[in-house]
Amino acid sequence: MKRLLFLLAASALSTPALAQHAGHAAPAQSAPAQPAPAAGATCTPEHATMEHCTPATAPSAEAPDAHAGPNMPGPVEAPEAANPHAGHQMVAEASASAGPIGPDLTVGADGRRGPQEAPPAAAYTGPEHAADVVFDQSAMADARAELTEMHGGLETYKFLVDRAEVRIADGHDGYAWDAQAWYGGDINKLWLKSEGEGEFGEDLEHVEVQALYSRAIDPWFDVQLGVRHDFSTGPERTYLVAGVQGLAPYWFELDGAVFLSDQGDLTARLEAEYDLRITQRLILQPNAEVELALQDVPELGIGSGLSTAEIGARLRYEISRQFAPYVGVELEQAFGRTRDFNATSGRDSSSMSAVLGIRTWF
Repeated sequence: MKRLLFLLAASALSTPALAQHAGHAAPAQSAPAQPAPAAGATCTPEHATMEHCTPATAPSAEAPDAHAGPNMPGPVEAPEAANPHAGHQMVAEASASAGPIGPDLTVGADGRRGPQEAPPAAAYTGPEHAADVVFDQSAMADARAELTEMHGGLETYKFLVDRAEVRIADGHDGYAWDAQAWYGGDINKLWLKSEGEGEFGEDLEHVEVQALYSRAIDPWFDVQLGVRHDFSTGPERTYLVAGVQGLAPYWFELDGAVFLSDQGDLTARLEAEYDLRITQRLILQPNAEVELALQDVPELGIGSGLSTAEIGARLRYEISRQFAPYVGVELEQAFGRTRDFNATSGRDSSSMSAVLGIRTWF
């Protein structure tokens, strides 16, 4: 009994001492480590935000959980890789009716962009020219014809008398001409050529006429095919003609042709001339012409090889662009067998003459 009373008294005495130290902080002690929030498959997002738990994460298929035991789930297999073309299929589905993407590019049924076959165009049942719906058809036809003419799609012509002259020589005064005409378009033309010469009081010494089909092979030259016929004091000849005519570099006018006669004689001719403008109206025109033959033609006075050559110069004054009188000089020389034939027939193998003439075209 005495022991019980002693314990009660001691308890009563210790109560005030504890009350005195109630406002003082207890000595700092290391707080025990807080356990990590538990992980679980049922961890909701709200609890995860308050760090009450950690959402369960599927371990990687390549790195399985090392702590997985016999009672714990093993590594979770990675989901199947997404189809890399899944987005393309979505684009195809989304734009199946979106129309073209850029010029001639559409999205096909397979999701690829590329040229697609255009839908067939509806048959047009209107007039040939849409402007005829608004304007008078005859007026529009005249306008289209004028436009075609302005842009070169028309047939035209030219007639040129390059030389019509009198030749004054020592006791052998005569005349000569060289003319040509053409009709057609830029590509195809019909050419007519004629040249000849003679002496006053005598019969025509030589006349030739050519009819040629001409076709442009570039902006500067035409090839020509056709026939030629000669009228002269001797026997007449008809030839097949193949030649080239045009404007060479540095503005040299060239005309070359090969002639095959109905007797099998083969000859050739090359002409060149150049317009040297002294002023806008005063023009000096030097010229040269050579003739060649593959074989002798005694009845025509033609020898094989280089047959004849002519060199001259003419100074003309253009009163207008279409009409120009001129004066000049002309030298003619025969070579080889041709010279021998001239000596036999009494003709001169070399001659020089002053010339006076006109050049005109329209």
